[in-house]
Amino acid sequence: MNFDSDPSAGCAGAVSTTWVRRRDALRERLHAAHASGRPLVMGILNATPDSFSDGGQFDTTERALEHAADMATAGADIIDIGGESTRPGAVVLDADAERGRVVPVIEAIARATPIATSVDTYKASTARAAVAAGAVMINDVGGLRRDAAMASVMGETGALAVLMHHRDEITAELDILDDLRHFFDEALQCAERADVPRTHIVLDPGIGFGKTQAQNLACIAHLDVLRAAYDLPILLGLSRKSFLRRALDRAVDDRLGGTIGANLVGVVRGAAILRVHDVAAHVDAVRIQQILAEA
Repeated sequence: MNFDSDPSAGCAGAVSTTWVRRRDALRERLHAAHASGRPLVMGILNATPDSFSDGGQFDTTERALEHAADMATAGADIIDIGGESTRPGAVVLDADAERGRVVPVIEAIARATPIATSVDTYKASTARAAVAAGAVMINDVGGLRRDAAMASVMGETGALAVLMHHRDEITAELDILDDLRHFFDEALQCAERADVPRTHIVLDPGIGFGKTQAQNLACIAHLDVLRAAYDLPILLGLSRKSFLRRALDRAVDDRLGGTIGANLVGVVRGAAILRVHDVAAHVDAVRIQQILAEA
C-alpha cells in the first residue's frame, strides 16, 4: 500500500490527500530548515508510564492530546509520539501493546489539529499502523537494524524517515565519527533498496545510545561533519539526557539550561530538527539565535 497512490489510505481510513498534504508540507519545511539553518522544533510526547523524564504524565489519550495541543500552541512543528521507553532497563513492549498506546493518540491529534505527527518506534508493524492513523514520519531508533521489515514499511507508506545511529554496546576506543559513517552508509543502502526516497530521509546521531560521554559530546560538536558527509537533514535529540547530568551534575528536571546550550551548538553545526521536551523555551532560544545571527 502506497499512500501516494491509494485514495482509500490515510488517517483512520480517510481519503489520503490530507495525509499526503501534511507529509509534503513537512518535507518542504524540513528541507528549508536544512538549507537555511533555521531548525524545526519537534515536541516529545511519551505515551508511556516509564520514560526517564516524563513517564506517566501523558499515558492517556486525553492527557496526551492536551499536551500535544499545548506544544503546538507553543510553536512545535512536529509532535513525536512514543509508546515504549528507550531508557536503559525499560520494559520491552510487544507490538500490540505499543500500538495500543500510540495509535489512539495519533488518531486523536490528526483529527484535532493540522500539526504533523511522527511515531517513535523500531517496530515495523507499529510504524505501519501509526502511518495509517495519520503519522507522516517514522522515527526509527533502530536505524533499520532492529526490525528487518522497517525499510519496506517506510518505502511502501511513503512516510518521512528518521534513521538513528545506535550501538548495542559502548566501546570507549571507537572513533565515533567513523562509526557514524559506516552505520549510515549501510542504513542508506538499505533504504534505497526499499525505495525510500532520499528526500524523505533524516539522520540522527543517537545521543545517549551506546556511547561514552566523550562520544556523545563529539557527536554534537562535530554534527557538521555528518551534515557535510550526506547533505541530509539532521535530527538532534538530546533533551534532558544523562550526558548533561555527567557534565553539569543536574537532576533530570533541572537540565533545561544545558539542553538549550547543547541544542544551540547543534543548530550552529547544522541540525534541522531539535527534538525536545520544552518546546516554548526552545522556540524562543532558536528565535533569538536567528535574530543575532542575522544582525
